[in-house]
Amino acid sequence: MNDRYDAGAAGYEADQYVLVGYDEYGQPVYRQIPAQQQPHQHQYDPYAQQGYGYDPYATGRQQPVPPYDPYGTGDTGQQPPVPSYDPYGTGTHPQQAGAHSPPYDPYGRTATSGQQHRVAEQTAYIPHQAGPVEEPQPQPQPQERGDREYHTEQFAFVEEPDGDSEDVIDWLKFTENRTERREEARRRARARVIALVVVLAVAAAGGVGYLWYAGKLPGLSSSDSKEGTATAVGAQKRDVIVVHLHNTNKGGTSTALLVDNTTTNQGTTVLLPNSLALTGDDGTTTLAKSVDDDGSSGTRDAIDTVLGTQIQGTWRLDTPYLQNLVDLVGNIEVDTNADVPDPDAKAKGGAPLVRKGNAQTLSGKMAVAYATYQASGEAQNAQLERFGQVMQATLRKLTSDAQGATVTVQTLGMIIEPPLTDKDLGAFLAKLAELAKGGDYKTAMLPVQTDGTLSAQASASVVKNVLGGTAKSPDKDAAVRVSIRNASGVKDNTEKARVVLLNGGFTFLEGGTATAEATSEVVYADAADKADATEVAKTLGLSADAVTKGDVSGNADVSVVLGQDYKPSS
Repeated sequence: MNDRYDAGAAGYEADQYVLVGYDEYGQPVYRQIPAQQQPHQHQYDPYAQQGYGYDPYATGRQQPVPPYDPYGTGDTGQQPPVPSYDPYGTGTHPQQAGAHSPPYDPYGRTATSGQQHRVAEQTAYIPHQAGPVEEPQPQPQPQERGDREYHTEQFAFVEEPDGDSEDVIDWLKFTENRTERREEARRRARARVIALVVVLAVAAAGGVGYLWYAGKLPGLSSSDSKEGTATAVGAQKRDVIVVHLHNTNKGGTSTALLVDNTTTNQGTTVLLPNSLALTGDDGTTTLAKSVDDDGSSGTRDAIDTVLGTQIQGTWRLDTPYLQNLVDLVGNIEVDTNADVPDPDAKAKGGAPLVRKGNAQTLSGKMAVAYATYQASGEAQNAQLERFGQVMQATLRKLTSDAQGATVTVQTLGMIIEPPLTDKDLGAFLAKLAELAKGGDYKTAMLPVQTDGTLSAQASASVVKNVLGGTAKSPDKDAAVRVSIRNASGVKDNTEKARVVLLNGGFTFLEGGTATAEATSEVVYADAADKADATEVAKTLGLSADAVTKGDVSGNADVSVVLGQDYKPSS
């Protein structure tokens, strides 16, 4: 096999070319050096003598280089034959004598026009291009220069880095992230609104349910006459303790019921006037007389009978213990409604111990003086309301811890009457203290008429709603009920008249006191009660002329007004 790069093969002298520039496609352009210039001029090889015509075997033979027409438009004169360049070693044909140089194909392809002669195993080599291929691939026939066909492998695409591409990507990411954040914020806002609506709906439903269960809805309260609401109020669970305040200095008692409604979480102090009529073993009597005569047990049962309650125990609170209790809790604050003189003052007209005003701080001694104070001409209910104020203020200052409240009760050293114990009393007071601190505590007065009986209003507002009970009327077969009002000006005449009536088989009712009147009076309402009225006058030592028909108060059958002419029997 012949060596295609042997310049001396077959007696052929290699032509020489020189680089003259680059075409529009970046390919090198060479010009053929005329042969007649070779003997006298040595051409400069810009590629260190490795250009076209270089003899790699150093034979010293140099071929003439014809002029090169880069665009193949034809030469201007007679040119020596130029071998065509075959980059793939397929061989070229020399031009015929006198023919023009073939058009130059910058991609190493010869034109198809004109007759060409085969050059024996000689291939031109252009510097800085790939060497000949041992097994060249078949190439498509070249076309005329005017119809050139280009292929993608003939171009080199350079990807120039764009300095702004990263900025564009960052801006797109920022825009996308900001949009996502806005959408996420909108979703969170919608979720919060939905959650708030659900919470408000649940709270509203719970509030309505509680009001319905507690019987506080308008039109459904226990004050209405509906049977279902009355049953719900009656089914509520209540813990009740009766407390008797004994004035050890001046005498007399004050009674109240401490109520803990565990169903509605409401605490109440129900004040019971001393004139409340109770039914005892010896007939009808008043609350005050029952406490003095029947004691705690008998009074508790009588209250349960009249009010329909279930009292768990009795707390006897003497005034010295009340004073100690207020001092232990650290004084109390009360909106006082009267100036209270010092009971220990030797001279009258001195500075009051308790002054009238809002948020007055009371010590133990001041609290006792205010709770037992009854001004001249005042009804007993006025003093009872002051006692209720002191009780509620004391509960607000008492600890709501059951163990701590028990220690406070034990520190007082009171005698607790069975079945109540100091531990039970401490736990009960602690619950009331918690309600009082939270504002769920109130004080109510039991409405009692002048004859000691309960009105319809009392049965509806207090007995049914607060106590959950039912007022009971005395039996028809009971003894004749006689109400006594003392207008004689002598305080002891009431007690003497009570003893005489009880001994005569009558039921005594406390009617209170009135301004002095000269003559006594015995009044009956029904004609059937005239005989009983005449018997009452005879029992009291009054004349038959004192008996008259008129209005009788409350649940009494006969009303008696003791005048200054009343002379009790010795």
